[in-house]
Amino acid sequence: MTHPLIALIDIGKTHAKVSVIDPQSGAEIRGSRRANAVVQGSALRELDVDAISQWLLDALRDAPHRDRIRTLVPVAHGAAAVMIDHDNCVVAAPDYEDACFERVNAEYRHQRDAYQSTYSPDLPLGLNLGRQLFFLQEAQPRLFSRVAHALLYPQFWAWRLSGVMASEVTSLGCHSDLWLPREQTFSKLAQARGWNKLFPASKLASDVLGPISAEVAAATGLDPQCQVTCGIHDSNASYLKFLITRSRDEPFTVISSGTWTVVMANRADLSRLREDRDMLASVDAFGSPVATARFMGGREYEAIAGTEARPNLPALLNVIERQSMALPAFASGGPFAGREGRLVNADSLSGSERASVATLYLALMCELLIEMLGADGTVLIDGPLATNPLFGAILGALLPSRSVELSSGDGGNTRAACYLAGFLEAPSQAMTPAAAVTLTSLPAYREAWRKRVLG
Repeated sequence: MTHPLIALIDIGKTHAKVSVIDPQSGAEIRGSRRANAVVQGSALRELDVDAISQWLLDALRDAPHRDRIRTLVPVAHGAAAVMIDHDNCVVAAPDYEDACFERVNAEYRHQRDAYQSTYSPDLPLGLNLGRQLFFLQEAQPRLFSRVAHALLYPQFWAWRLSGVMASEVTSLGCHSDLWLPREQTFSKLAQARGWNKLFPASKLASDVLGPISAEVAAATGLDPQCQVTCGIHDSNASYLKFLITRSRDEPFTVISSGTWTVVMANRADLSRLREDRDMLASVDAFGSPVATARFMGGREYEAIAGTEARPNLPALLNVIERQSMALPAFASGGPFAGREGRLVNADSLSGSERASVATLYLALMCELLIEMLGADGTVLIDGPLATNPLFGAILGALLPSRSVELSSGDGGNTRAACYLAGFLEAPSQAMTPAAAVTLTSLPAYREAWRKRVLG
């Protein structure tokens, strides 16, 4: 084999991963993974970009067949930007979970654009990127005065690899308060505060920024002509790999999972979006708004399950019979943000039973979000939830008239990476119909759960 390979660089909130991909077969040759952390800076809590950078260089240096890697594709989580000074040094890499951002809530809410313009809900902590910028500008003016560039998180990694700065619309449109998705321009807030001038010129996610820098070539041993694409927001990468295999007029629903569980509904009506339910208009790789709702499903699953045990059908039947339930919310964000999560009838549950309660909770939440969005068509599950042995089956039972399909693998966004790297004929994402299970008591359980949640 001498054909070129791709390296997908996926920087999530909880983990980072480098995957070497064969674009001819769509196979992942090898993946390198690390757990992410945050560090306390002088003014606020920050993403540990220096540690990730060193790990990334090491992972690329140790990658198999590194001499054949021709393209690097960055993917990263949303609500994040790294501030760079005139000397190309990092000024700040704010962590959106730092509570310091709420100190400016009152003044910030007075100045942000109306929800009907941005379709960006007012979120807690720093989950609106605009609130992070506002905090730095108002509460840390000396620090903010050093900022020459604001790089959205996928494009920060593209810059670290290539030395070329760019912006990209999927991160700009990710509940940032910075973007007007219908007009495809910066919000009034971003323009009034001068933030729009900090963001480099916008590129398509698939645009090639250039070859890797000489420093990266020396540190990794990659071919100096290895190209770096602009990159994309992670949930939008999940959405893109389904969008490129379907007509844009075809209704379908994507559930992208990880730290966040994000429901994206192609062709759904934006008028159904509700700010108080953390619903938003995402922006896809081609600039079009997408009706979206989400919650922090990965974090909530961990909090509810509290175990590495896997759910199984006997355990699931037991918890349904016992009416053991998880009621939102166990993490920030989502349609029930501000509520305190609690377990009902959950004493003395085994590990697999707690995992089953957590899986039931995620399925019920996703069904509710699908209903709220008015999402239609096939439901496509991507990421870790596609490998959960019961999630797809439960969701299929909750949506008996809908086709529910599971993507293979762990949501490494292989198909999207191939597309963004220019391999337009790469193998399609393999999908498997969710298993059918008989859960005769599930409708009554669902009704009881909804009564507690919705009143």
